[in-house]
Amino acid sequence: MTSEPLARPPLDADRLAGADPDLLPGLSVEVVDEAGSTNALVADRGRAGAGQGLVIVAEHQTAGRGRLDRSWETPARAALTFSVLLRPTAPTQSWPWLPLLAGYAVAKALRGTGFDASVKWPNDVLLGDRKVAGILVERVETPTGPAAVIGVGLNVGMTADELPVPEATSLALAGGAPDRTELLGLVLDTLWDAYVAWQEGGEEAATRLAASYAAVCSTVGRDVAVALPGGQSLTGRAVGIDASGRLLVSSGGERVAVGAGDVVHVRDVARDE
Repeated sequence: MTSEPLARPPLDADRLAGADPDLLPGLSVEVVDEAGSTNALVADRGRAGAGQGLVIVAEHQTAGRGRLDRSWETPARAALTFSVLLRPTAPTQSWPWLPLLAGYAVAKALRGTGFDASVKWPNDVLLGDRKVAGILVERVETPTGPAAVIGVGLNVGMTADELPVPEATSLALAGGAPDRTELLGLVLDTLWDAYVAWQEGGEEAATRLAASYAAVCSTVGRDVAVALPGGQSLTGRAVGIDASGRLLVSSGGERVAVGAGDVVHVRDVARDE
């Protein structure tokens, strides 16, 4: 049976554009009807001199980009697809934490609305073992220095037939689809708070972020298979996250720090029987 999509009202662009500064401090939100990639739009604006806090949201994204050069199209008004321009002053060696920070913030926002969300390292947001949101963070060189673009694609009202892959899910399929305007405000507020704390809090804030991330990371403690850059692979038990945000995998009696790779959670067959 083919499931029918729910009614899909548009985002309240006026409400977002005129958001109370206390609700979305430092952020300026623009809504467009259609875009190939919001990351590309925000990157172009960053190169043209746009300031930190620019957010562009697309009601219909036709050529979204994810990690490892994956692409997808989202049905109109069925998701939250947006990108945020940041200009961190934190040392560049700490920038690898930005993808993890973004995944943590999205999961935290969803948990605040009643969803049991977790993060698969580095930043896929899951409901159970199914992906509900993907995140892509890109560094952009601009005339005033490097910037970061955080792109988020969150499946809100998609039906099972509209999901990009069988392993995905949506908030609607998980039991409810919150108002997208309210949800976007909550996600942005949570992301901004986490970013400011990381940016301004020094080593103490970095330590808190690492602990908070690990607490919602469903990869830690799981058996994993990691497809590494260059075609290599690694299997073992994920045992933690190091100070640089790398996944620590215990394999063959050694602890390996993984900075990049495609992680698959391996089901414990004996446990499930």
